[in-house]
Amino acid sequence: MAAGRPLGRIAKLGSSICRNQRLFLNRSPQRRGVASCVDPAHGLTEEQKEFQKVAFDFAANEMAPHMAEWDQKEMFPVETMRKAAQLGFGGIYVQPDVGGSGLSRLDTSVIFEALSTGCVSTTAYISIHNMCAWMIDTFGNTEQREKFCPQLCSMEKFASYCLTEPGSGSDAASLLTTAQLRGDHYILNGSKAFISGGGDTDVYVVMCRTGGKGAKGISCLVVEKGTPGLSFGKKEKKMGWNSQPTRAVIFEDCGVPVANRLGEEGQGFNIAMKGLNGGRINIASCSLGAAHASVQLARDHLLVRKQFGETLSNNQFFLKLAKRAHRWLRLPPGREAATGWGKPPERVSLSRPNLRHRSLNGVKKKAIFFSPKKNLHLFHFFILLSKI
Repeated sequence: MAAGRPLGRIAKLGSSICRNQRLFLNRSPQRRGVASCVDPAHGLTEEQKEFQKVAFDFAANEMAPHMAEWDQKEMFPVETMRKAAQLGFGGIYVQPDVGGSGLSRLDTSVIFEALSTGCVSTTAYISIHNMCAWMIDTFGNTEQREKFCPQLCSMEKFASYCLTEPGSGSDAASLLTTAQLRGDHYILNGSKAFISGGGDTDVYVVMCRTGGKGAKGISCLVVEKGTPGLSFGKKEKKMGWNSQPTRAVIFEDCGVPVANRLGEEGQGFNIAMKGLNGGRINIASCSLGAAHASVQLARDHLLVRKQFGETLSNNQFFLKLAKRAHRWLRLPPGREAATGWGKPPERVSLSRPNLRHRSLNGVKKKAIFFSPKKNLHLFHFFILLSKI
């Protein structure tokens, strides 16, 4: 049965999450929830609101209480992610016939934004896993889809995306990992850098060079953990995001069946970029959820921290600071589209980007501008809060 089917039923059983403005001020600061004067469900369909409720509830109950421990002990929370997969979050935009939920990109964005309020690091990995599952579902043949997707959607197995190399980051088309065809196998040699989940995951979607220089010489192979010649570097030391391990992935005469190639030879770069088109939306949604939770925590601090005999929320000095910050950052009432035509960048909220037409190679494109001055004001406001 597709993972997406129980999602709607579970949503209806999910706990009621209040979005009443009065509870914005009265909610207990001990529980990180989603009650807010900014309604995160504004503009969503009833079905999307159900998905969101389930994700917010899961984040508050299963992720937020353990987030600090996961980060401090560098724990990869496998069992928690498998619980998320039971709600349909292991293959959110994978087709139902191979175990996915079959939801839209907007549905996916709503879910990742909500999950990130509990742990952005873990949610970011889940988003990468979803991207890999989607790539196999979209570009794989029937045998590949049936072999890999069901176990990825249930998170019985986990996936990693392997594009970046020590010598090729932004210039991904210059990658050097090679795959030479020998009979019915490709022999891989090279390495990938900064791979999320590397060493702890089971399936690696790898971009490698089967042809000449440039993007058209790149193909995409699915490499399974345990394949001879596949090894991993040491776990990277990071300042944060430690609930997802990061390692180098190394190929030394690693034999991969031709049957594990997604698409045709030379299509790998196109597959990689299409994966990232959705992946960038996913990670932006994760960032928005983390920002939302950060604002909530700052609000909670104002409500409980006392100085000079009263809470900071009742101190006129901080009310003035809040009003000043509000002029630079107007949180929008939901997801209403706002273009900000004719306004200078510094007068448009961070959540409502200023879109302007710019010509690129003769084609009009919409460009997004954010004001550094506005970011600086907001940064100073939260730094001041942290010192009180």
